[in-house]
Amino acid sequence: MFLRPAEPDDAIEVARVHVRSWQAGYRGLLPDAYLDGLRAENRAQRYRFGSDDVREPATVVAIDDGTICGFATTAPARDPDVVDDGELYALYVDPAWWGRGVGAMLIAAARGRLVELGFRNAVLWLLAGNARADRFYRIDGWAPDGPARTDSVWGMMVDEVRYRRAL
Repeated sequence: MFLRPAEPDDAIEVARVHVRSWQAGYRGLLPDAYLDGLRAENRAQRYRFGSDDVREPATVVAIDDGTICGFATTAPARDPDVVDDGELYALYVDPAWWGRGVGAMLIAAARGRLVELGFRNAVLWLLAGNARADRFYRIDGWAPDGPARTDSVWGMMVDEVRYRRAL
């Protein structure tokens, strides 16, 4: 397995990972009909990979035998109270790869990129009630830091909790 920056041609494969991970990981947290209706083709059109602008989100993909099995996206934090922090925008692993170390590789690479950009702390937003992700992030040193919100993600209103950690 190796990691590399996402390229424009990766969009549909990244979107497939994204959709499958939502459908498995958010089952019981979001309506089944909504999850079953997600389509990678719709999601892929929204990705923009390959920018050299450090202010823009950057995505790294995990590849095994030519197949993308996970990805992580980082950028400067969007929240006005943590403008000096980096942010983990997304980290998703195909459910077929859960428990095999892909997430650990991706989170380490994401933290490394944020450090390279000069950030000393980072935040992420986690879907409220997502026990699996909560456990994963806590093992990596993240913890809720207080803020919570209701936000529209892929057209669904979701409750989220912010986590933070030192880099």
